[in-house]
Amino acid sequence: MSRNRADSVDSLEPDDEVVPYSDDETDDELEQVSEAEEPEVPAVVEVRPSEGPWKVRANDRDFCNLPEFQKPVFLCFKKSKYSGNSIKMYKYNAITFLPFNLFEQFKRAANLYFLALLILQIIPQISTLPWYTTLVPLVLVLGITAIKDLVDDLARHRMDKEINNRKCDVLLNGRFQEAKWMDIHVGDVVRLKKNDFIPADILLLSTSNPNSLCYVETAELDGETNLKFKMGLRMTDERLQEEQQLAHFDAMIECEEPNNRLDKFVGVMKWNSDEFSLDLNNMLLRGCKVRNTDLAHGLVIFAGADTKIMRNGGKTRFKRTKIDELMNYMVYTIFVLLILVSCGLAIGHTYWYENTGRHAWYLSDGKQEETASYRGFLSFWGYIIVLNTMVPISLYVSVEIIRLGQSKFINWDLQMYYPEKDTPAKARTTTLNEQLGQIEYIFSDKTGTLTQNIMAFKKCTIGDTIYGGDTSADGVPLDTSQPVDLSWNKYADGRFQYYDHSLISRIRSKSDPDVLEFFKLLCLCHTVMVEQKEDNDDLVYQAASPDEGALVTAARNFGFVFLSRTQDTVTVSEMGVERTYKMLALLDFNSDRKRMSIILKSPEGKIRLYCKGADTVVYERLHPSSKYMEGTQSALEVFANETLRTLCLCYKDITEEEFDSWSSKHKAVSVSMTNREVALDEVYELIERNLQLIGATAIEDKLQDGVPETIAKLANANIKIWVLTGDKKGKYSSLNIGYSCQLLTDDMHIHYGEDVNKMLEARQIHRRNNTPATGRPVKIKEPFFTEQGKNALIITGGWLNEILYEKKKKRRRLRLRKLKKTSSQNGQPLDEKEKEMRQIDFVDMACECSAVICCRVTPKQKANVVSLVKKYKKAVTLSIGDGANDVNMIKTADIGVGISGQEGMQAVMSSDYAFAQFRYLQRLLLVHGRWSYIRMCKFLRYFFYKNFAFTLVHFWYSFFSGYSSQVAYEDWFITLYNVCYSSLPVLLVGLLDQDVSDSLSIRFPRLYLPGPQGVLFNYKNFFISLFHGIFTSLIIFFIPYGAFKQTMGQDGEAPSDYQSFAVVTASSLIIIVNLQISLNTSYWTFVNFFAVLGSIALYFGIMFDIHSAGIHVIFTSGFTFTGVASNALRQPYLWLTIILTVGISLLPVICIQFLHKTIWPSEGDKIQRNRKKYEKEVEEVKKPAPFQRGRRSRRSAYAFSHSRGYADLIASGRSIRRKPARRTVQDSIQEVWQAGNS
Repeated sequence: MSRNRADSVDSLEPDDEVVPYSDDETDDELEQVSEAEEPEVPAVVEVRPSEGPWKVRANDRDFCNLPEFQKPVFLCFKKSKYSGNSIKMYKYNAITFLPFNLFEQFKRAANLYFLALLILQIIPQISTLPWYTTLVPLVLVLGITAIKDLVDDLARHRMDKEINNRKCDVLLNGRFQEAKWMDIHVGDVVRLKKNDFIPADILLLSTSNPNSLCYVETAELDGETNLKFKMGLRMTDERLQEEQQLAHFDAMIECEEPNNRLDKFVGVMKWNSDEFSLDLNNMLLRGCKVRNTDLAHGLVIFAGADTKIMRNGGKTRFKRTKIDELMNYMVYTIFVLLILVSCGLAIGHTYWYENTGRHAWYLSDGKQEETASYRGFLSFWGYIIVLNTMVPISLYVSVEIIRLGQSKFINWDLQMYYPEKDTPAKARTTTLNEQLGQIEYIFSDKTGTLTQNIMAFKKCTIGDTIYGGDTSADGVPLDTSQPVDLSWNKYADGRFQYYDHSLISRIRSKSDPDVLEFFKLLCLCHTVMVEQKEDNDDLVYQAASPDEGALVTAARNFGFVFLSRTQDTVTVSEMGVERTYKMLALLDFNSDRKRMSIILKSPEGKIRLYCKGADTVVYERLHPSSKYMEGTQSALEVFANETLRTLCLCYKDITEEEFDSWSSKHKAVSVSMTNREVALDEVYELIERNLQLIGATAIEDKLQDGVPETIAKLANANIKIWVLTGDKKGKYSSLNIGYSCQLLTDDMHIHYGEDVNKMLEARQIHRRNNTPATGRPVKIKEPFFTEQGKNALIITGGWLNEILYEKKKKRRRLRLRKLKKTSSQNGQPLDEKEKEMRQIDFVDMACECSAVICCRVTPKQKANVVSLVKKYKKAVTLSIGDGANDVNMIKTADIGVGISGQEGMQAVMSSDYAFAQFRYLQRLLLVHGRWSYIRMCKFLRYFFYKNFAFTLVHFWYSFFSGYSSQVAYEDWFITLYNVCYSSLPVLLVGLLDQDVSDSLSIRFPRLYLPGPQGVLFNYKNFFISLFHGIFTSLIIFFIPYGAFKQTMGQDGEAPSDYQSFAVVTASSLIIIVNLQISLNTSYWTFVNFFAVLGSIALYFGIMFDIHSAGIHVIFTSGFTFTGVASNALRQPYLWLTIILTVGISLLPVICIQFLHKTIWPSEGDKIQRNRKKYEKEVEEVKKPAPFQRGRRSRRSAYAFSHSRGYADLIASGRSIRRKPARRTVQDSIQEVWQAGNS
């Protein structure tokens, strides 16, 4: 399935094996490009620090404070450009909290509106309501929100404090002293111990291991748990072992400025009149963990915000939900309606006063000198105050309470609790819950997020026999899985599980020499290093990749145990017999060779080459008469269809003469100073010929539990999943993972970067040829693919840069200038507008596909892809990852999810939600997200409705009160309406309502669709609520008005006064709005019943109290409706009026709801109708069969994904442990590894 790459017209085609970092190119690299007009081969550039490099002097803190390193901060104030080592993830401190928090809160239109309203109410001439009716709710809203923000920020403070207060040994005043991380400075010498986290970006000076070798775990950076090694310089290793030597260390380091490049470091150390080059292999990066190294000494180069892990964090963005933004626009709409209504009523008051009010002596208020226009002006502001409840201030308090409750439900969900690591789900924000129900795109990391980063030896083929099924010792298939007994092997790992008893039988009986040779190859042909634990003599393998570690571990469990190695020997135990082989040559893996070999001399003197590699390269080098070729090829097809990572094993016997001839050539090119790697590959080709095939291995890259099922559920919910990984294992590994997690299917057409580039260039050339006279490029609406939904993209970081033309500005200018000189028909953008159109084309193309996988991408590229989809598709996005390289992506997306419970916590610290396993994502979205969205939409629709119904009664009343800004209700009813009388039922709906259960929500993912479509809350729903409120307010006002027009009570008096009318309308309103929420409630509990009935009872209880004579005596001016309630509500006629008003108001709603659920039922209505039937059904739980990928293609993913091993390290002898001894320059081992990098 190999493809020819697309040729790029003006530049070299991207390298799929390289992670691009063009966003941080140095000026020297850019100058090199500008000098070469049309480079045909990549120029070998020695990258030097640019002018004005980052300078660090060892053991000299004052050096960083010199005037030349000061940078302006504000006006004439300056500070050192070197950051301290404390980190600050929090938003506020004690001084900035109040002003900054109030500033953020007053960004909300409603808060600003109520502040203006409060100012108006202070003015006596226009105030129609007491000022405290607005002040108290406003302070309550601001206070509750501020407390919530404070609690969130205090959690960030605690996390920062925990990290900043970690301890580390720092060299101060000539001796090591324990200090906090926050007190470490650039230039300090620090001492690290085994299992310590690295506090800053540190230059490794020396370690307790031979030759200053240091192992680090980078899980916090990239989620990978396999160990990497770092090495100190030979000079520092020899001279900086003791505390006194370190105290006198005064070297000057000149290096690159702080940047986000995790793959590169360039610097020079000047010490004792000598200069030593520095690279990334000499650096320990913050966030990594020291492993298998007792002590390590280092010099702090970058601290705090300057470290690479922090530079990759991206900007902290203030995230708001779509509903928040929509609410703001609706507040603006209500405000416009409020102004228009107030203007109309003010004009009405002007005409009424001119024609009626001025001439009615009984309406005199002693202000006859005021003109009608002036009175109309005052009436306008009066109605602004009276009708202000159309924008309910309590809305925002209620929203915050609902969000807080929903966050707690996520935290308390036991089905998202991971018991193995005691990790519950955690909602780290309380403002984004309903956004979880509107996700359209998910951007996921691969390693540690979809996979466990654990490789397991699953199957193998030896000769023509496939092993790995559930079989007995005789090869008979078993119905039940029974692990093989490995108790006969004292080196066996108890965690290793294998179920093929026939393979163990053949190994122990030694009846098949091919089987023995197969596992002998696995325990000999590798670059794994071994360490023996002191407490139990257990063997610990350190491999360059988890794949290689899995193969050596498998051989160990089958009786072929790798015990130790020296610079030129390998010692193994073959079925209990210890044998030492002499290593004559080690031909390491690289991305071009896709194989590795080792040449050994056995104790009997026989020379043999063992080789393992990709089937595509191994089969080309097999002897024509090699056995098992067809059988192995068939087995490889089977393994590839199961998405296992395959690797072919072969060998070759070599004569002494043949080896001597080859060895002389090998030694000659080993010391070559030009094109050494190319020459070595050519020499390797000479010996790796005419190989004999033994078989092949099949390794499983273990997915996390439930990943395929989760992806399938989310896909059924119409959520598109893109995988963005910086994994060095490349696109073929990502391809296999895509198939195994069912993101890719066998019927999909897969398009690679070269295909995408060609299609985009063709589209761009077509657009240029059809550009109208205006010169503005026009978007072409034709789809890229004729068959929608059956396509997938797999793009590497290099091709992504080529496709999106994401280069540094300086390089872009140089390239554009060159393009304009040459040709405008090569498909490359000529200006920023064309670049934007190219990005839009790419996003359109990717969104036409069912799956997108971007591999070998940088953290910045991950964030760029997310931002492009947000920008051009206006879609709600979610990013999920577990490492520091995912932080930028997590912060960029609308929702960021961190995988917790692993070693790395950087992603969790920057996330909005955190849990331990990817599979919990389906519950977070399909249950909590969906419920939160439905609840919030229902809450908002009802809240707007009940406030329109309440407020617009004033509007109808104004026609009968001379437009005089008089209120239709009692003042205390207006104050308590949203706080006491109608708040609890709708609050409980927002917290507890659910249309279907959680199990049905997951079982039917299509129920999620209304969220991304935004159909439950939009301007259409807003205007429905508005017109519903207008209708209800009409009924509430005019039915009592008609009833009061000609009425006689039981006592012969007419209860048609204003106060009785206010009581009847208020009572009708309270009953209607509480029964209305009952009609909208899907999930009834005792609490809901209590809330509805309790709210109505509370209204009548409070009303009778505030209408009592006793309270009037105490507060005469505040309570003026004395005895009104008891007098009015004892009239049966008025109770009949209330019942009639309630019935006419609710009957149309009941009819409409019935018709909708009967004639036009939604998906949720259909499932809800059969809810009991579905809940009684018991779904059969079947063990899913291994995914069969189909037989269109096969790819040996292991060899394409394997990183370069430890061959150079082994050959140099630097990895071999020895007893500590005083080392001199003469005794040190020759630095082959450094020579290879010079």
